[in-house]
Amino acid sequence: SVCTFWLKRPRNDTGNKVTVVLGAQWGDEGKGKVVDLLATQSDLVCRCQGGNNAGHTVVVEGTEYDFHLLPSGIINPKSICVIGNGVVIHLPGLFEEAEKNEKKGLKGWEKRLIVSDRAHLVFDFHQVVDGIQETQRQATEGKIIGTTKKGIGPTYTSKASRIGLRVCDLLGDFKEFSTKFKNLVAQYQSMYSSLTVDTDTQLKKLKEYGERLRPMVRDGVYYMYEALHGPPKKILVEGANAALLDIDFGTYPFVTSSNCTVGGACTGLGIPPLNIGEVYGVSKAYTTRVGIGAFPTEQLNATGELLQTRGHEVGVTTGRKRRCGWLDLVILRYAHMINGFTAIALTKLDILDVLDEIKVGVAYKINGKRIPNFPANMELLHKVEVEYETFPGWKSDTSAARKWNDLPQKAQNYIRFVENHIGVPIKWVGVGKSRECMIQMF
Repeated sequence: SVCTFWLKRPRNDTGNKVTVVLGAQWGDEGKGKVVDLLATQSDLVCRCQGGNNAGHTVVVEGTEYDFHLLPSGIINPKSICVIGNGVVIHLPGLFEEAEKNEKKGLKGWEKRLIVSDRAHLVFDFHQVVDGIQETQRQATEGKIIGTTKKGIGPTYTSKASRIGLRVCDLLGDFKEFSTKFKNLVAQYQSMYSSLTVDTDTQLKKLKEYGERLRPMVRDGVYYMYEALHGPPKKILVEGANAALLDIDFGTYPFVTSSNCTVGGACTGLGIPPLNIGEVYGVSKAYTTRVGIGAFPTEQLNATGELLQTRGHEVGVTTGRKRRCGWLDLVILRYAHMINGFTAIALTKLDILDVLDEIKVGVAYKINGKRIPNFPANMELLHKVEVEYETFPGWKSDTSAARKWNDLPQKAQNYIRFVENHIGVPIKWVGVGKSRECMIQMF
């Protein structure tokens, strides 16, 4: 008999496919809403990167829940939520967030949360360092990055410097952990003289948090493998941040510290590319950006202000006003090149209801000549001139629309133009805050 062990597995036996939801602009596109919609049918909802610098708002039966670290699928009592190895976890933040949402009616989250033992820990001093670094940038370069000061960057720095501490360290030999923790603190104090850390108090708290966390911790690789290769399961990956904030592909250096494009789903959960199924990009019907950095279609005028006030464009995590501008199809096409979107959700269409005319950025020009790519260089990106396509506004309220035919013809034309230009079908159109305001097209 032939040893079948070495025979190649058929390609179709890949196990369950994972659906990934990603931001296609600079974040704040309404991913939480799309995830919430899909989470109602999902068995597993996973976070793969970022930390509590993310802010996802989900409205269920009139109650507004804010999530930063917890996958927003935690609202669904039938789904299990996974915090993957690529996520950086601030334990005080995690428990505080859970308690806040418990007060609003969230139940049984501890039984439904799985945390990877390979995830890195964000410590309070990482958050302090984040603030110190921003102050230093302001002093030396006269500009900041506009981080959320949640310690995300410094934690990924510790990780890349191979001095970071992980969940498995905290749950292992605590004496060993304490020594490593003290060394890490000493290393940061040698870099930042103003940094003071009460290590004993910190360690005492960390030990308590560790014990609270212990029942939720699993080996993420094995856990995901079992989920992919067991009985059929609907698995959803909820991206945080967005394509233009990706550490490799975003508007560097005004980016986050992780890969928030599709590759982050594989590295942040330990799943093979073969298991990636649908990849949904989420985009607003206009563009916003928090913090600093180039923003070619930004409108520093009455239009920008109108979008800001009508769209309630204020950061969930930071409370900062968001900068607003027209929809930029150059960045959407660029996001699609990297992520390979299978469909797009276009949110907040209703914000455009009152405009006489609506513009869409279709190309960038430098010295009057169209450029074929999205520039990596920030100086260059600041110089681009945007070529616009102008559409007449529909001047009617779309917030009550529940199906495609309820939308005015001019709104339909706008949506079709976007779809054709990017070459990706638009699967949902959002016209309001709650679940039922997402028009599903197919």
